[in-house]
Amino acid sequence: MSPLQAVVLGLVQGLTEFIPISSSAHLIIVPWLLGWPDPGLTFDVALHLGTLAALLAYFWGDWVSLLSGTFASRQGLAGRSRVRHQSQRLLWFILVGSVPGGIAGVLGDRYIEHFFHQPSSPHQPIPMLVIAGLMAALGLVLWAGERYARHRRLLADLTWKDTVLIGLAQALALLPGVSRSGSTITAGLLLGLRREAAARFSFLLATPIVAGAGLKKLLDLIRDGSSAPPALATAVGFLVAAASGYLCIKYLLLYLQRRTTHVFVCYRLALGAFLAVLSLALLIK
Repeated sequence: MSPLQAVVLGLVQGLTEFIPISSSAHLIIVPWLLGWPDPGLTFDVALHLGTLAALLAYFWGDWVSLLSGTFASRQGLAGRSRVRHQSQRLLWFILVGSVPGGIAGVLGDRYIEHFFHQPSSPHQPIPMLVIAGLMAALGLVLWAGERYARHRRLLADLTWKDTVLIGLAQALALLPGVSRSGSTITAGLLLGLRREAAARFSFLLATPIVAGAGLKKLLDLIRDGSSAPPALATAVGFLVAAASGYLCIKYLLLYLQRRTTHVFVCYRLALGAFLAVLSLALLIK
């Protein structure tokens, strides 16, 4: 792997992990279209650790506030007790909302990976056709969330029911083309959350899942003894994924304060149509 390929794939991971357009799909599509070889499990681990670093760096203050508020002394003013209660509540929401995705990852990751992406083998048209369908389907659901939701509720208005539903939506993101941020933001919108609140909870909810996915891939790497790409390419991929992911989180949250997700809907539909046409052409050929 060349440093240029590492930069491109690092950018793809950092941007598409947080924009609702599916990072797992793009990490399959981009090498497929460019004819690049499979980067390997070591590089995949580096990319996941890069986006985890972006999440921790951007939301460091939020996590400190959540943990300090949760474990603060029970003694004190009523206002301090209220902050402690809210911190405990949100932390429990994040933990409970992560359970469906964690279970889905442990039980289904290997089977889904085998169907969509077999190492050292070219991608096949049928899996690409499935990705195309998932890209378009989630785009339509995201459009419905924008069109019919109220966009009035804040993070403080979350309930246990909301958390479970958003967690179940996150579990669907194991399928390339669904998008973890796309599924959770869409679920939040359909439940009436404001766009920025839905995105913020999506990113907080992502931290345990991204950390768990990185740890699982690291354990797979140790167990399988996969060959490693050049150290320079791995380091470049990690740094680019971390930097681009951090900037993506920052500007996406600002963007969603003032604008809709329609641009992502259009992108998903256009990419889904392009992949469908290309995959069908390869099947007919």
